[in-house]
Amino acid sequence: MKEMPNILWLEEIKKEDIISVGGKGASLGEMTSLGLPVPKAFVVTAQAFRKFLIEKGIEDTVFRRLERLDVDDNDALESVSREVQDIVLSVDIPDHIKEDIIDAYARMGANGEVVAVRSSATAEDLPEASFAGQQETFLNVLGDDDLLEAVHRCWASLYGARAIYYRAKQGFDDRGVNIAVVVQDLIRSEKSGVLFTSHPVTGEPLTIVEGSWGLGEAVVSGSVSPDNYVFDLRSGRVVDRLIAEKEIMIVPEGERGVKTVNLSSEERIAPVLSDDEVARLATFGEIAEEHYGVPQDIEWAIVGDEIFILQSRPITTIRQPDIPRAGAKPESTLGEVLLEGQGASPGIASGRVVIVRDVRDTSTIKEGDILVTRMTNPDMVPAMRRVRAIVTDEGGMTCHAAIVSRELGTPAVVGTKKATKTLQDGQVISVDGEKGIIYEGAVETPAPAAQATTVAAAAPIITGTLVKVNVSLPEAAKRAADTGADGVGLLRIEHLILGLAKTPGWYVEHGEEETFINELYT
Repeated sequence: MKEMPNILWLEEIKKEDIISVGGKGASLGEMTSLGLPVPKAFVVTAQAFRKFLIEKGIEDTVFRRLERLDVDDNDALESVSREVQDIVLSVDIPDHIKEDIIDAYARMGANGEVVAVRSSATAEDLPEASFAGQQETFLNVLGDDDLLEAVHRCWASLYGARAIYYRAKQGFDDRGVNIAVVVQDLIRSEKSGVLFTSHPVTGEPLTIVEGSWGLGEAVVSGSVSPDNYVFDLRSGRVVDRLIAEKEIMIVPEGERGVKTVNLSSEERIAPVLSDDEVARLATFGEIAEEHYGVPQDIEWAIVGDEIFILQSRPITTIRQPDIPRAGAKPESTLGEVLLEGQGASPGIASGRVVIVRDVRDTSTIKEGDILVTRMTNPDMVPAMRRVRAIVTDEGGMTCHAAIVSRELGTPAVVGTKKATKTLQDGQVISVDGEKGIIYEGAVETPAPAAQATTVAAAAPIITGTLVKVNVSLPEAAKRAADTGADGVGLLRIEHLILGLAKTPGWYVEHGEEETFINELYT
């Protein structure tokens, strides 16, 4: 790898630095350069992590353990993951890296700052895969020793079972993936959440904002069913809102860690955001989307009247609307309505209910089952790949598990409040992930979708200048061509490179330059 410093500050980072600072770090640096309100932070670079592996003599040992691992064998996956993480944690961080981290931390504040320590893998927050929640985050960290421990544990989390599994399924080589760590001022948010700059399924120009009280971990983890606001950028107003019953919030606990507290009856049903706050958040989202050229998934926090942007990454789940299915059953005949919640991932699926109260229960899930749980979490990703649909008591459409469900194409309904109490193990149900409804019984398998017919394009508009398109994602190329534009004005080749799962440097080091060129063309 190119020699880089162990520490980079956000002001020094651009999105092109993803190989050094990971997806999260690169995005934060880019947003800082845009003038968005990003809390102060520095990044322990991926090069520092790789130096740690090499200097401590554990690099080959780690990768040998991961070779030929069958990630679909849960027992083997968990065993190897624990072993590799133990190896990483068993050796100290080199002194020169420790010193650089402590020096940077001292620059954040004379008396030491309370910080959030967030993993930022180099195969994370990419346009084609979110890798949501696969590595660790530590909140409310104070002091040199606790900071060093948090960084060390973030490094080890690169080899967590869920992270290994997800990388394997996305086609990433473990040897080519590194991890950086973002150390950022902790915002003691009064309210926080997530926003999508476009509808995460249809791509409509609607800003979807979800928020709850306290730290944002409650929303992204699915621990709470958040308020949901829909802001129409075309009219400049809130066009829909759902005020949820928010039972808990997560807050800092003393000088270390966080705790969950119950909300009062008034706080549970009080709206989290005003229309003005939703509009301000939508404006920040619009700036980010315009800059990146693709819809964004943004984490935010509010203290008093001040808004902070904590993270921005591409939405990976927008799909083209389905052609109406020939022979699909009309809604009125789907069966008795058992539950309603929020549609988090579209599609209709039927199957046998498996109630999951703990991640250990996922071992009982078979192909085609329906996973029903109080709240999903990233440890359930292997099981989520096997099921036909997902139903939860809590969570919103912007929580990590909902994002992954959409990425998997698995229908999901969240925030039902009582699915784990109402439904029974072995019960056959149907889940409508678009409407957010759970029905009794199975839906008949629909006939194959009707073949799409080709529609002649309208006569081209004659202009005095050439009208060209910007193309960011390979999968958007056909849609771009179908617009009838005069050509491509800007091709974002970095997104093509990110989709290869290896860096250009890797191809050069291994004498595979021609392979690199050929893969870009294919």
